Amino acid sequence: MSNIQMKIELISVPVTDIDRAKTFYTELIGFHADHDHRVNEHLRFVQLTPPGSACSICLGEGITNMQPGTMESITMVVSDAQAAREELLKRGAPVSEVDVQPWGNFVYFSDPDGNKWALQELPKRG
Repeated sequence: MSNIQMKIELISVPVTDIDRAKTFYTELIGFHADHDHRVNEHLRFVQLTPPGSACSICLGEGITNMQPGTMESITMVVSDAQAAREELLKRGAPVSEVDVQPWGNFVYFSDPDGNKWALQELPKRG
């Protein structure tokens, strides 16, 4: 067994309109805007971090060859799915009802390009 630690740091999310996506993630979902730099005429790098997360997402031009809207099931853990849903609704985010499953409670949303996200409240451990 290796002693090497590996932590996910950054996930590229493919979008068609960088500014629209940045506004969606910062204003409706509550991500922090860490960086927005035009490196050159072919490369713009936007890094956004969910509140409390060690992993960020990046949007931009020249970042990925994936088609916009093709990311599925990006999952973030929350302590209370219903409270998270209510907060996102107050911000105007298009979120689902709470989906109760044996392995957790989920709230789903998609960004303007159709990239799919889930908020998961882990089940209580006995």
